[in-house]
Amino acid sequence: MGLNGISFTLAEIAAQLGGDVLGDGQIRIGQVATLASAGEGQIAFLANRKYRNQLQTTRASAVIVSPEFAEGFAGARIVTANPYAYYARLAALLNQAMKANPGVHPSAVCESPVPASASIGPHACIGKNVVLGENVTIQAGCVLGDGVVVGDDSLLYPNVTIYHGCRVGKRAIVHSGVVLGADGFGFAPDGKEWVKIPQVGAVVVGDDVEIGANTTIDRGAMDDTVIGDGCKIDNLVMIGHNCNIGPYSVIAGCAGVAGSTTLGEHCILGGATMISGHLSLAPNTTISGASTVMRSIVEPNGVYASVFPLDTYEHWMRNASHIRRLSKLADRVAELEKALKQKEIEG
Repeated sequence: MGLNGISFTLAEIAAQLGGDVLGDGQIRIGQVATLASAGEGQIAFLANRKYRNQLQTTRASAVIVSPEFAEGFAGARIVTANPYAYYARLAALLNQAMKANPGVHPSAVCESPVPASASIGPHACIGKNVVLGENVTIQAGCVLGDGVVVGDDSLLYPNVTIYHGCRVGKRAIVHSGVVLGADGFGFAPDGKEWVKIPQVGAVVVGDDVEIGANTTIDRGAMDDTVIGDGCKIDNLVMIGHNCNIGPYSVIAGCAGVAGSTTLGEHCILGGATMISGHLSLAPNTTISGASTVMRSIVEPNGVYASVFPLDTYEHWMRNASHIRRLSKLADRVAELEKALKQKEIEG
C-alpha cells in the first residue's frame, strides 16, 4: 500500500491521470515498483526500451507502457505517451504525505502574524513583517528573516534559513539545510585589502520550485537573484549572486553557477557542472555532468560536454602530456604550412 494505506483501481487511476486501460480495470494498485521487483498489488513502468524483455518476466499486477509496447504485456496495463511522467504522477498520488496539523508550536518564535492554516514547527523563528501564504508548513528549526515571503502550500523542511527580504513562491519544496539569501561573494580590491560590497538585492524563487538539501543561493549585489517557475535544483548546489535561472531548468547535485550568470528556460546542468560568471546559456541547453563552461552559449537546444574521458592513470597521463604540447604542435604546423606555401610560390 502507499503511504497512509492509499490504493486505487486502474480505472480510478486513469480517471484521475488519464491514459487508456487495457485489461482488467478493477485491479487494485497500492504502490509503484520496478519491473524486476514488482509483485502483487504493485504497478511497474517501462520507460527505457532496453528493459522491454522484463515485460515477459515481471510479476507486477499491471504496467504502464507507451503505445509502442502496449502489446508486449499480456496483463492489465495503462497505455500513455510518457510512461515515466505518468509513473511520477502516480507515485505522488499513491504516496501522499500526511499534512501537518495547523498551528504554532509553543517553542517557536513568531514576530509576524501566522495564518490559521499554517503549521510552524518546534524552535522555528519567524521575523518581523514576514508574509506566509495559506497552508504553509515550516518545520523544526527554520529561520525566516524580516520581510520574507513564502507562498501558498509551500513546505520548508527542518533547518532551512531564508535571509531578510527573500521571497519564495507557491508550492515550493525546500529541503533541510538550504540557505537562501546569504551575501554574495562580492569584494573590491584596494591594494592588499578586499573591501566588502554590500549585497542589497534578494533571492526571488518562483512557483513550483524544489530546492535540494544543503543548497545555497546567494542574494544579489544590486539586482535580485532569480529562480524561475518550475525549476528543480538538487542537493549541494551553489548559485552565486545576481544569477537568473530560467523557468523549468534542472540543476543536478554539486553544480556551481558563478555570479551574474543567466540560464534560459529548460536548461539542464549535469552533476558537478561548473559555470563561470557573467555568462549566458541559451534556452534548452544541456550540459553533461562534470563539465566546465567558460563561454556563453548562444544557440538554443544544444548538448555540450567538456569531460575528459575516464581512462587508466597511465593512459590519462600520456594523453594529458600530449594536450600540454598541443600549442607548440599547432605553432609547428603553422610554420610548416607557411614554408610549404612559400615553396609552392617559388616553384
